Amino acid sequence: MKKATFSILLLSALYVHAQEVTEKSIDDVVLVGNRANNRTKLNTLVPVDVISVQKIQQSSPQTTVQDLLNYVIPSFNSVRQSASDGTEHIDPVTLRGLGPDQVLVLVNGKRRHTTSLVNYQNTVGNGSVGTDLSTIPVIAIDRIEVLRDGAAAQYGSDAIAGVINIILKKNQGASASITYGQTGRNDGETYQAGANYGTTLGKDKGFINLSLQLSHRGKTNRSQNHNLDIFGDNFAYDFANDPAQARANDDAIIAQRGLTRDDFNFQVGDAQIKQGQLFLNAEYPLSDKWNLYSFGGASIKEGEGFGFRRLPSETSNVVLSIFPNGFQPVLNSKIYDFSYAVGTKYQNNNWTLDLSNTFGSNVFNYDVSNTNNASMGAQSPTEFNAGSHGFLQNTFNVDVSKKIDNFNIAFGGEWRFEQYQIKSGEEASYKNYGLVSGAAGGAQSFIGFSNNNALKKSRNSEALYADVSYDLNKFNVDAAARFENYSDFGSALTGKLALRYELFKNFSLRGAVGTGFRAPSLQQQYFNNSYSDISTSGSGIVNKGIFTNDSAIAQEIGFDKLKEEKSVNASAGFTFKPVDKLFITLDGYFIKVKDRIVITSQFSDSSFATYGVESARFFANAVDTETKGVDLVVSYDWALGGGNLNINLAGNYTETKITKFNFPEKVLASHSQDEFFGPDQINIIESLSPKTKASLGLNYKINKFNFLVRNTYFGEVTRDGFPYGSVQKFSPKVVTDLSVGYDITKKLNFTVGANNLFDVFPDLQVYENSYYGVFKYAPVQMGTTGNYFFGRLNYNF
Repeated sequence: MKKATFSILLLSALYVHAQEVTEKSIDDVVLVGNRANNRTKLNTLVPVDVISVQKIQQSSPQTTVQDLLNYVIPSFNSVRQSASDGTEHIDPVTLRGLGPDQVLVLVNGKRRHTTSLVNYQNTVGNGSVGTDLSTIPVIAIDRIEVLRDGAAAQYGSDAIAGVINIILKKNQGASASITYGQTGRNDGETYQAGANYGTTLGKDKGFINLSLQLSHRGKTNRSQNHNLDIFGDNFAYDFANDPAQARANDDAIIAQRGLTRDDFNFQVGDAQIKQGQLFLNAEYPLSDKWNLYSFGGASIKEGEGFGFRRLPSETSNVVLSIFPNGFQPVLNSKIYDFSYAVGTKYQNNNWTLDLSNTFGSNVFNYDVSNTNNASMGAQSPTEFNAGSHGFLQNTFNVDVSKKIDNFNIAFGGEWRFEQYQIKSGEEASYKNYGLVSGAAGGAQSFIGFSNNNALKKSRNSEALYADVSYDLNKFNVDAAARFENYSDFGSALTGKLALRYELFKNFSLRGAVGTGFRAPSLQQQYFNNSYSDISTSGSGIVNKGIFTNDSAIAQEIGFDKLKEEKSVNASAGFTFKPVDKLFITLDGYFIKVKDRIVITSQFSDSSFATYGVESARFFANAVDTETKGVDLVVSYDWALGGGNLNINLAGNYTETKITKFNFPEKVLASHSQDEFFGPDQINIIESLSPKTKASLGLNYKINKFNFLVRNTYFGEVTRDGFPYGSVQKFSPKVVTDLSVGYDITKKLNFTVGANNLFDVFPDLQVYENSYYGVFKYAPVQMGTTGNYFFGRLNYNF
């Protein structure tokens, strides 16, 4: 699949757009990106996608917010990870090729809290902290607005790549949805049941809307037979003097124990996820001019992921008296996510006053089972409480706006409190007891947080902003400025200017330029998982892991306290409506980020010995990056054969390059860059996500039938297996979604269909990147699930 395939895909739908948006939604008022609240998608000054979730949820195979967006917005990426600790329980998401922490998420226009999880397992978003979109039930959402432009001057920290604003339902009536599905390999069973109920509250303006959703996603396994030496001392057959004899020896022992070689394969694939969610959205009119509103919800997620299998030949890791055939550890998560916002809004004589308080928290608990602490020998338990981390955020906002003729003036302030905490696990989950010579300590696969890791840190910030917009016939201008001060690192001043000019009827030019910033998260400043283990040199017990930047060892080697990332954003493009029901936008963009925060590789230094440390990792403002790209969006509605055909296409090209490295001089003087920030880390930032992505959708509604065909193009990606593997390019792929829906009655709809109908996978991994054959596929592009078939009932009461 080369560039020609992508060209054919683009040309095959001359009039298209990937957001599954009808002409009606184009005329809807857009809330994100401006405070005037009087602009539609057709006349925004920066690109905004409006996703009608209620419409696409009925016909799409995807069941979570991040999966829905992944297939309708090409500049948005999300892919499930495997064998990556907490990251396989919370999918990292990115926009325009930047990090998960450079996208700001709002709910009903209010800042949503991030997770407490730091991604550090060399996945997409390595070293970052994102927002878990799966905590918001799809059935509770009316629409999603995706602002594809920097907006830190309007919304504050994190909005470098853009803003995702999730608008909750406020409708009356009730609806319910039941979905069942599984993969073509008879695993990954999915059950989802949801109900939504809305009614009036007080006068006609008031409402209350409740949503409940329960879901289960079964595990998948995409492993294969490997070349690891199961019972011998060669580690892998590749290292044996006589590989055939080594394999024969293993086969003899396997047969003697009444097992098969499959019993020693790895579990590699999607983690099992169970989740329950309850959400509320309400508004009550205190008077004709004064309203009280509230929204929020709770999510409980339980995950079951798998670490690397420990084979019986790994005598330093396995207690053979407990696990004579080795074991594959299971990482069990319990993630509690809670949010609640309450506010009041007063409107009179074109003045609007909005006072609100928004609270959010995320707690991630770890348990490890089917494992052992080898240093305890036969006394080792097989299940461990490995500790937890949590994050909470409370934000108080005052927002004032006034409409004066063609001007809209807005100003306000924000006060935010944040707290991050790590709690230690039980002692056996992290301690090396030294009862067995040369044996590893802690729970195998996931060593628990120790008392030395435990901490509780907090900070607060204050912000003031002003926003002025001017609309005059064919000309529109927005100007915004924001000042923020953080108690832990200082202050930042950002600004933005956006312009739009209607050159002729239905054709407008638009552009924006602005500065932005992202405050270092508390998680990046204070996450640490250092632990004690046997030295690789055999010299005794040493410490390893991630150390905070305020630790003595970090200061010894020259790592500074983390500071804010700074950005410059610029975009330019046009909107065009050449004929009725045809809508086209094209926008180019440039994003420069200075002092971007990354996490180093694990490396050693002679100075570490003083602190009893063998190897370490650190967070650092270590790179500057430049991102450039272009978004194309086209949509057309066509009355065809007595029905309506909605043709949709969007395409995105994004390229990110590291332009400068900012590591401490002491590190640079005594180490090669490959040691502390190798080509694999550069690869994660520059080329692990598709540079080119496009989505082509055909949605045809006629009488009681609805047909959806959607092709999503995932461009080439590169994966660098450094330091043990090689560089591999993965060729472009096209994934096809198909569904057929039928209205059994006016209220009841039944839909069946498939995601990835033709069972497309990324290219097979080259052997040297597959861990001796264990990992058949890499979690890139569309992921490793394969085809998935579903059936869904939707009922509107």
